[in-house]
Formats: sequence, structure tokens, C-alpha cells
Amino acid sequence: MPTYSVSMAHSTEQSLGAVCSLLTSRPCGILSTAVTLALGGHVYVCEDCNQSHYQYHSCQNRHCPKCMNDRAEIWLQKQTDLLLPTHYFLITFTLPDELRDLARSNQKLFYDLLFKTSSPALQELAADPRKVGGAIGLMGGLHTWARDLAFHPHVHYIVPGGGISEDQSKWIPSSKRFFVHVKPLSRLFRAKFRDELKKNQLFDFVLPKVWQKDWVVNSKPVGNGEHALKSLAPYVYRVALSNKRITRLENDQVTFEYEDSNTHKSRFMTPPAFSFIHRFLQHVLPKGFIKVRYFGFLSPTHKHTFNQAKSLLLALITLTLNPLEDPSLSPYTVKDSYEKPDLFICPNCGGPLRWLKAINRGSSAPPLCKTS
Repeated sequence: MPTYSVSMAHSTEQSLGAVCSLLTSRPCGILSTAVTLALGGHVYVCEDCNQSHYQYHSCQNRHCPKCMNDRAEIWLQKQTDLLLPTHYFLITFTLPDELRDLARSNQKLFYDLLFKTSSPALQELAADPRKVGGAIGLMGGLHTWARDLAFHPHVHYIVPGGGISEDQSKWIPSSKRFFVHVKPLSRLFRAKFRDELKKNQLFDFVLPKVWQKDWVVNSKPVGNGEHALKSLAPYVYRVALSNKRITRLENDQVTFEYEDSNTHKSRFMTPPAFSFIHRFLQHVLPKGFIKVRYFGFLSPTHKHTFNQAKSLLLALITLTLNPLEDPSLSPYTVKDSYEKPDLFICPNCGGPLRWLKAINRGSSAPPLCKTS
């Protein structure tokens, strides 16, 4: 049962107004009509099982499960110009539990601070001659949820494995196993976040123990540039919950599937519909917030440095390496990189779908049991 159907079923409840704050009221209204008959669409019928399926026009809202799947493919193709023929890392900075209630009430401030403190921490540590010893580039995407829709703000960066020397005459490769040690990176991230938050009166609401505990930073190799983009894309354009994970809407309760982070097995949660809507809407971003950002030589203002880094790497490959012997140096194009549903295959039996008719905007409500 799609997310928008849950919203439609409960949008008349007065209590929903408490959830749809000024921040989220517009997305709540949009998603209640997104990919429904309110926007029109098409009806298909399966030639094997004869079941009808509805494909509704999309709303292009960035929190809509249907629309973002298409945008991910477009975004991936546009990023190919920023790929370098080298190994990559996925590095993640996570906001501590103790700050999350404050962050939920001050989302733009805390989301901006996540970027503003994590990116310079990584660049500063990598510039140390004892680490990478050069200027790096990084592309980051904000992600606000855990698998069970809990509020869990963190930023994922994909980072080319190396940096360019200060005089821009040499590419300095990093180890393929790790980029920088995460413990000193975690401490630097924590210190920068503390210093920035001190400039705001909200600092007084933070318990001192937050600045003494270890903050979580993870780093892992992800292969070449194509693999790196595939790793980041779901975090950039996947919404908090896809339609296919919602399995039931019954007795004012919603059942959805999620993966247990410890066992990696599927589990199911069945909260009240109002609680489910609250879980979903807390991940609606502030209006106009930019969730993908570029730093270092991947920043648009440092295009010359990026081009120089790319030239140095290509020259290095040409002179000393055989790219066919190293998968990380293979041609870096993104093809079939984001799984998209086949709109012309029946989701029930796998048979071919045949177009039946078009649906005008604002027609009568769809039969929810047949929504694909």
C-alpha cells in the first residue's frame, strides 16, 4: 500500500495538523495527491492474469517515492564528468543520539552544520603529510533516516582515493584499504561541530558529556568511481520509504518492511497510521535545502584543480599502468546504474501489461487494492 494512500486516508484527522507543521504541510498536501488520480494517469491490464494496474502521473516533489527513482538515474548520468580513474571511499559522519531531538526541531541549522564541520575536518586531516598529504575532493549527500524510519541524521561522502599536491604538479594516491584513520577524524569533527554550535544559543541546551563521548565516523573502500556513485545515489535520491515496503494498511495501522541493521534480515513494524505518517514526515527537508554538496577540487569553484587532477591521473595510467589490470582504472561510465521498475511487466505474475485507457485529472478515487 503506497505511502500517499496512507496520507489520503488520514489527512482529514485534526491530529495530523500537529504533524504537518509549517515545514512539512506543503509536502504532506502534495504527497496526498502524488501519483493518484488527482494528477491523472493510465490503466494497464495484464494479458496473463487479467488484473488492472494504475500508473499515475508524478508530482516531481523530492519526497515522493515514485518521482525520485527517475531523478536518481538522471543525477547519476550527470555525475560521470566528476569521476576520476582511481579508487574511491565512502565516508560517513553521524550526528550523536544526544543531539537528535535538538536537531529535529532545528533541522536547517543542524543539517548545515553537519556539512560545514565534517567536510573541512576531512580535508584538514587528509592534507596532513602523514596522511594523504594533498588537497582532496568530496561529494556529500545528507541522509536523515534509519531503516525503521527513526530520525538518524548523517552525511555520506564519496571521496577519490588521493589528493593533488600543493603546487598541483603531482597526484598523491592514498592506500586502497583506508583513506584516513577515523578516530582522529571523529575527534576533529566533534571539535569543529562544538565550535560552530557555540555561536548559537542552542549550545546551552547540550549536555557536556556530548563533547566527551566518541562520535561515529565510518570509512570503507567502494571500488572505482562508478561503484562509488552507485553507493551514494540511493542516499541522495531515495526517499525515507519506498511504496513496495508498505505491505498493509488495516484497522488504522500500517505495516512496513525494513532490514535489521544487525542481522540484515527482513523485519516488519506495524505502528498506528498517525505514528507512521509522523515517522515519514520528520524526514521532509526544509524548503530549498541543498542535500547534495561538493567540496575541495570537486567544488564548481575549483574546476581547474579538478581538471589538473584528472590530467595527472590519466598521464599516470598511460605511462606506468595498464588500466585493464586494475578495475579501479577501468572506463568510468555509468550504465544501467540505478535499478528502475519495468512499468510494462505485471508485478503479480510477471506477465506483459497492455495499455487500456488514459485517466483524466481529478477522476474518482482509485481502488487501492489494485494500486501497483
